[in-house]
Formats: sequence, structure tokens, C-alpha cells
Amino acid sequence: MIALLLSCLLLQIIPIPAEYTPAQGVCTREEICVKLNKCAFKRTVAALEPFQQQEAYRLTVKPGRIVIEALTPEGEFRARKSLEQMRLDGTPLPCCTITDWPRFKHRGLMLDESRSFKGVEFIKKQIDAMALLKLNVLHLHLDDSAGWRIQIDSYPDLTAKTAWRIGWDYFAWEKGGYKFSTQGSPEATGGCYSKAELKEIVEYAAQRYITVIPEIEMPGHSMEVGYAYPEVLCTTSSGLSCRGAWDLCPGSDETFTLLEGVLTEVMDIFPSPFIHIGGDEATMTTWHDCPKCRARMDREGYTDVKQLQGYLIRRIEDFVRRHGRRIIGWDEILETGVSPDAVIQSWRGTAGGVNASKAGREVVMSPNTHCYYNYYQDLIRKEPAACGELVSLRFTYGYEPVADGMDPALVRGLQANLWCEYIPTPEHAEYMLYPRLFALAETAWSPAGRKEYKAFRKRARRLLDSFRALGYKTFDMDSESDLARSGMQRFPPEGVPIIVDDE
Repeated sequence: MIALLLSCLLLQIIPIPAEYTPAQGVCTREEICVKLNKCAFKRTVAALEPFQQQEAYRLTVKPGRIVIEALTPEGEFRARKSLEQMRLDGTPLPCCTITDWPRFKHRGLMLDESRSFKGVEFIKKQIDAMALLKLNVLHLHLDDSAGWRIQIDSYPDLTAKTAWRIGWDYFAWEKGGYKFSTQGSPEATGGCYSKAELKEIVEYAAQRYITVIPEIEMPGHSMEVGYAYPEVLCTTSSGLSCRGAWDLCPGSDETFTLLEGVLTEVMDIFPSPFIHIGGDEATMTTWHDCPKCRARMDREGYTDVKQLQGYLIRRIEDFVRRHGRRIIGWDEILETGVSPDAVIQSWRGTAGGVNASKAGREVVMSPNTHCYYNYYQDLIRKEPAACGELVSLRFTYGYEPVADGMDPALVRGLQANLWCEYIPTPEHAEYMLYPRLFALAETAWSPAGRKEYKAFRKRARRLLDSFRALGYKTFDMDSESDLARSGMQRFPPEGVPIIVDDE
């Protein structure tokens, strides 16, 4: 452990690499020699999984030159990002050898663009940060009841009628009666991404070996879709449209026409092998009294409206698979009978991921308990309004994605989610992300045995200074409370002793 601490102190990068050997001296001449797909390095990484070999590299810093070895340009890119971090504060490069590869294949960040539209430049800026941290998946939550953010030519009213609303603040909009507006109207706020802008983001990310996965929510979280196109809503037994409903109508053929039309255009923009279809928190309240839903249930032999959720998810999965893609969905889709190809994203704690793994399904772990960065990161009295429990830097760093009972081979990786009900501005979003995203990056990339919080905290403080110099608005680690530093999850009653041992 002492040797690990000393090596971590000497090497000030995040995530900490798999192997690190310090050497005497510093590099005085930064000439870089790149060796791709050479036999010597092939032998070094021969025992690794194929996805690890794809990103593996060896970085050798000598007094007179720097040598990068990798099997692929992606591995070379990861090496250059390690080198970039080592240079950030302007200190001389220490001579050393780094041999490195990722622990997980999915190392992600989700940005909620529906509740808080932030624009192309903000997303590119976060892609730059992700690349520096060796994250490789950007999940864009592009629609929700708070607004539709993606241009769809076959359904133009999705953006024309719901991309703008009255007020940036989500809860003010909610209290004001969920009022949408139109571009250019007084008090209208919001926006949407054109196809050209999204393709620009996809290309920008691809140049940094980051895959952009789009999410189109269904059947819940879809009030805005029904506002723009009421034909996808349920009706009452008396024939009235359920305006303002949260869910799409799984009994309506128009629902599937719209969803398939939307997804066709989405897949034309995003070449990702995965399409995220949401699938969480459907209320199903309007389905009980809807003649179209009742007719669908009769045709399919269903006895419970919950079965309609499975019908919709499976039908959409079949459509996506016919286009050569796989679906990812929130952990509720595990209950819908999706195919073994579907990836389950665990968000309601870890149970969804554990159950999915036991069922032989691939999982992405993003439990709200550890990976929701819209939760408080310090004391309520000193932080902006936020959600949920305390997810401090130390607490999120301590998360282990492979829980007891899970098959490690089925854990694709983990992901931070930034929901934006409480986060109206880009600056606020960055404040909630950094440095907690540093912690997730280290857990996602580094071997579990290489992690040690005290050493990580020192590296995080240094990197946070560099991020601020680069223009990111971050949390202030120097003002972190003893409660946050202790790694406790819940806010304790007054007078409970708090132990801090992170220095």
C-alpha cells in the first residue's frame, strides 16, 4: 500500500493507470515516437480482452524522447491524453513507463438536454473533458416532458411546439402549468439541435473515440409528444383525448408510426450500435380506461395493462434490431420480455443490474445512489438546490460496479447521469460534474486494486485546478465539509460525530 501511495503521488493523472514504473530524471526534449501494432506490444497485451487491447497503450518517457506503443490509433489517443494531463500544470515530465488499459468497455456520461437545453459548444466542452478522463460514451437525453430537443423532419411540431417553454427553471415551469411556447415569443426559453448540429457533435466525439448514444423516451416521460401530436395519446371511454398525459398510448397505431418515424431519422444521425429507448416510470394511468388500449389487450390476450408496456418495448426493439442496432433501456425494461441482446441500465439502485446479470443480460451500472450527479455533493445549507441524498466525491469514488452475485463479464461498465430539473445553466451543470466525474472515470478505467482515495483526492485537487484554468466552473474541494469528506451517504442528525481521514 505504501508503494502504491508513493507511485500515485508521483504520477498526477486521472484515471490512475494499470501499471506505472517511475524512472530517474525528467524529459527535456519532447520528441514523440509512435509504434503501432508492433509484435513486442502485442505480446504485452496478449492476455487482455479484445476491447482492452483496442485501447491499451504503453507510454515511455525518457530524457530525450517519448515513445508511444499501441495496437490501434485509439490506444495511441489514450496515451496522448495521459501525456496531456501530465503537462497540464506546466511542470517537467517525469521519466517513467506507463502500461495501461481499461477495466470496462462502457465509461459514460449522460446529459439531460430536455429539462435544460445547453447547446453545441457546451456539449463539445464536456466531450473534451471526457476524452481527457478516458470516458468513451456520451448519452444524450434528447426528449422528455420538459421539451423535445432534436429536429425530426417527419414530425416538425415536436420542436416547433415543445422545444421552447416559459422559463428556464424547470420547477417554475412546472408550477406555471407546463406551458410551452414558440421560438421568438416573449419569455420563450429553450432550443433544439438541428440534424447538422448533432452530426457535428457525433463527429467531434468520434474524433476523440467517444460514441454518442441518443435516447428517445417511451412510453413514459412523453407529455411533450402528446402536446404536439394528440393522436398518440389515450382517449377516455367517452372519446375525449387525455391531453397532458405523461404516457404514450400503446393501443394506438399512430404511436408506433410516430416512434418508428422518429427512430428512423435518429438512426440516420447517430451511427452508434446502441439506441436508448428509455422505458422508465410509465404511469399507465390513462391505459385502463382507453378503448384503444383495451382493444390491444383483447387482441393480444392480455389481462393487465402492465403487459402493454412490454408490448410497446418489444415492438420497438424489433424495429431497432431490423435496422442493425441494439437497444439500451432503464432497468424497468428487464420486466418486459426484451431479447437477450438488450442492455439493461440499472438506475433504481443496483438491484436491476444484479437481476439482469443473473438473467444473463449485459448491464450498465448507473445507480442513483452513487452515480446521479444531480444529487447533493455537500451540505444542503451550502449547496445549490439539488435532489436526493448526499453523493460526495468520496462516496461516489467508493462505488464498486460489480456487486456480489454479478457476472463481471456481463457488466459493460458504468455511467454518471446528470438530470437537470435543478440545473438550469451550463455553469451549474459543470459545478455538479467536476470533480465527481473524475471519480467515476477512475472506477471505470482503472483496476479496482489500483484505487486508493487519499491519493486520488490529491490528484483530483490538482486536476481541478487545471480544469478551472481551462474555463470549467467546478465545485470547490477546498471548502468541502467534513461530512462530505467522510464519505457518508445520508445527512446525519445534529451532533453525530463525523470522522475525516482523507489526508
